[in-house]
Amino acid sequence: MDSPSDLPYDERRADALITVTAHAAAGPEPQVRSAQVLIMDRSLSMSRHKLDEAKRAMCAAIDTLRDGTLLGIVAGNHQAEVIFPPTGGLAVVDARSREDAKLRVVGQLPEGGTAIGQWLDRARDLFATVDSPGTVRHAVLYTDGKDEHETPEQLGEILELCADRFICHARGLGDDWHHDELLRITQALHGTAEAVVTIADLTEDFTRLMREAQRVVVPRLYLGLRLNSRFQLAFVRQTRPVEADLTGRQLIDGETHVPLGSWPAESRQYQVSLRFEPESLTVDELLRAARVTLHAEFPDGTRRACSESAAMVVRRRATPGFGIARSPDLTRVENERELGMAMRACADARLRGDLDRADRELRLATALAESLGDTARLRLLRAVATTGPDGRPRLRRDASRGQMLRIGVDSTKTVSRPVESRQLPLRDTGLPRVCPSCDTTATSPTAKFCEECGHPFGHAGPVDAL
Repeated sequence: MDSPSDLPYDERRADALITVTAHAAAGPEPQVRSAQVLIMDRSLSMSRHKLDEAKRAMCAAIDTLRDGTLLGIVAGNHQAEVIFPPTGGLAVVDARSREDAKLRVVGQLPEGGTAIGQWLDRARDLFATVDSPGTVRHAVLYTDGKDEHETPEQLGEILELCADRFICHARGLGDDWHHDELLRITQALHGTAEAVVTIADLTEDFTRLMREAQRVVVPRLYLGLRLNSRFQLAFVRQTRPVEADLTGRQLIDGETHVPLGSWPAESRQYQVSLRFEPESLTVDELLRAARVTLHAEFPDGTRRACSESAAMVVRRRATPGFGIARSPDLTRVENERELGMAMRACADARLRGDLDRADRELRLATALAESLGDTARLRLLRAVATTGPDGRPRLRRDASRGQMLRIGVDSTKTVSRPVESRQLPLRDTGLPRVCPSCDTTATSPTAKFCEECGHPFGHAGPVDAL
């Protein structure tokens, strides 16, 4: 846990970065049972080669499943139908059931509209039939269109019902869907969202997802936070490898549990933010703001602590904000979040035809990506950029809708901080910063980039010593 203890005199927020790592159990065999629900879009827009490629991907995913896995398949349009198994519930995968499942997939025809919430609700019903505790519940869906046959409120209600019931990965096919809908689903259900612009790539993507799902070593994990009475939980946010706001809360014996989903052997990072009234803290008194513990669901269905507790300790100083150096790692996390917001704003502006706004957001996002050394997101941005008549970067006018959707959906993907990178936090001198490129005055004296043209301010202002 990275938790800077010293807080400025007038600070109202305390933050910590928590890195969690899951390790594979010894031995080649998986330690947990797996239940998989595959969700296929069979709406009318999936006609001809789209549905053919999607069927090929579904069949390849079924072939990847290990014998003994529980399987269900939902075919969706403006409604949702369980097409396998025909008897209801989930079927145990073996050679015979695998062939039966593929025959059911191949027989689907395109018709109707799109209501993704209905598909997820039907998947929830299937997972509810699993009575063995400690089972990994994992769903994958693809869609080629927008969620037009239900309201955002209806989708939100269903996502609340599905939260902490199963995890779900989502894929957007072609270029007629919207990244906001996919990100909303995967953030709520702890999955990943991807753009599959070339539909033939779906087969490789689905088989990879099935293999990764069989590597899960922890069915359900929870971040436990026991707060000091002077502090309130402001937010919990996953920051690596994918950004996501974690809104789920469960209060158990005075401890707040935040669901973290299912885990393969990997590391993830989270930002925990607490708020407080400055007057409630005595100056120079070390105080435990929160005790942090990990809890896991065990094979017997019980939820127990699976880590030692760590204390988040804070100390209010008599020094105002500009006199205390900020954590470089927290600064980086906030800049990465700003980069993702700028990428989504750029994609949204381009999709609605606001090219001036798209150009500004592109410049801001590019400058942030360069500063962070985020080569993956920088590559996406440069692929749609050109030089305008004024010599500044701007969005290519022939950038495809598929490229903009990929920028939107990949905006939440973060990278590990480069070892050689060290950011110097800026002191708040109270003086506004003026962009040397366009003469725009920044709204914040600690701004690192011009909000108008994206020009980096660099280290022209005062900095804290190393």
